[in-house]
Amino acid sequence: MTTPKLPTILIVDDTPANLRLLAQLLADHQYEVRPVTKGTAALAAVRASAPDLILLDIRMPDLDGYSVCEQLKADEATRSIPIIFLSALGDTDDKLKAFQVGGVDYITKPFHPEEVLARVRTHLALEQARSALEVANRELKEALVRQEYLARTDWLTGVLNRSHFFALAVHNFNNAVRYHRPLALMMFDIDHFKQVNDRFGHPAGDLVLQEVARATIEQMRSADVIGRYGGEEFIVLLPNTGLDAATTTAERLREQISQLEVATERGVIKVTVSIGVAEHRPSDESIEHVIDRVDQALYAAKAQGRNCVVSG
Repeated sequence: MTTPKLPTILIVDDTPANLRLLAQLLADHQYEVRPVTKGTAALAAVRASAPDLILLDIRMPDLDGYSVCEQLKADEATRSIPIIFLSALGDTDDKLKAFQVGGVDYITKPFHPEEVLARVRTHLALEQARSALEVANRELKEALVRQEYLARTDWLTGVLNRSHFFALAVHNFNNAVRYHRPLALMMFDIDHFKQVNDRFGHPAGDLVLQEVARATIEQMRSADVIGRYGGEEFIVLLPNTGLDAATTTAERLREQISQLEVATERGVIKVTVSIGVAEHRPSDESIEHVIDRVDQALYAAKAQGRNCVVSG
């Protein structure tokens, strides 16, 4: 069984008697102690291996405790280490300065052993709680990011789901109307996809959907909006794109998908797609009007024998 790691405390005091007394006191209470007598030595010790807590004298010959604390608090790597000042200086101004430079507590010499132990325990517990809260907050933020991603993304293909695609399509449509910019839509589905599922099984069909989505992402620009519209049907919004350019893009995508070879346990699957293309017209009052036309163009592509592009 692994032995629990003892909390490490760095003691910084230029008086050997104080150093020995504190080191013995803390070692007797199951703390790992690292004693140093100079401020510069304290900085080197912390940067070599960060302690869990620092007991820091103020008056030292090379670098006083205030300066040591300021340097540690200015460093992102050491900023969170709790520092308890331990000094014979008892004036209120001295104590205030200790807190201003980043100290968490102040013990006046001569100190009482039980007071030192109580304050050490308290600040170690507080730091442990702060670290746990920081981890919990980070995990919560990551979970929220994952949840937001899942809420807008089709889990199988990685492209946008229908609802989020529609929200972005409305936004892009409104911009196209406001700034008199072209906008086009492509809608396509995989030809005879039911036969793929029947012959090769639904897991193989899922692989085909994923590969088609990947090919689509590779062919589109970063500004284009790709969504899974339903089943084997996909839709792409192309901002600042007219009908001719969108039709050329659609033809390039159709050719790319026709060259896919999806390896499965039951053999290699090749598929084709039928693609409809439509552009925004001045008479369109909403994105739904453009979607209706691109849907009609898709059905026309199917009626013409599939594996083709039809502009509507």
